[in-house]
Amino acid sequence: MATQKLWTRGLSAAKSRLASTAGAVTERTSRHRRRAALTEQHRLHFDLLCKAMDDPALAAVLDTYESDIAPERQRQYLFANILYVNALYFHRIGAFSLTELYGHLRVICRNKIFREYWAATRHHRESLPDSSEEAELGRMMDALVQDMSSLGQDDDGDDEWWVVGEPPGE
Repeated sequence: MATQKLWTRGLSAAKSRLASTAGAVTERTSRHRRRAALTEQHRLHFDLLCKAMDDPALAAVLDTYESDIAPERQRQYLFANILYVNALYFHRIGAFSLTELYGHLRVICRNKIFREYWAATRHHRESLPDSSEEAELGRMMDALVQDMSSLGQDDDGDDEWWVVGEPPGE
């Protein structure tokens, strides 16, 4: 009888460990699939924007700005979008923490053309649900762009640019 109880407890513990291991494997597989899907989406986004940068006829499809934008400026805006989305991608796959993302974006926001791009695409972000991660990151960027613009300089100006803004808490 004692041997049977010991056997039953051992079997129960083994089932529990097996279920825990299966859950961990499933979670790891799910994270891997999500990361692979993000990687593919990022690659496709990059390829499409590069095609638009190379072909004004394709770039015209992406011209959803509220004012007329010269073709050269539109190419710069498309490149600014690539820089921004690339930083977001690194954050989403876990290569950048939120604080690291903020620091990277602070460097990008030093550039006047990037800040113009951000202002020109403001209406794109207005349709996002307020609670979405992208809307939250957009608000973080809005504050950062405003802080960098208040310095009144571009790439090579005030040496205090790196302390602008309040990095987000993790």
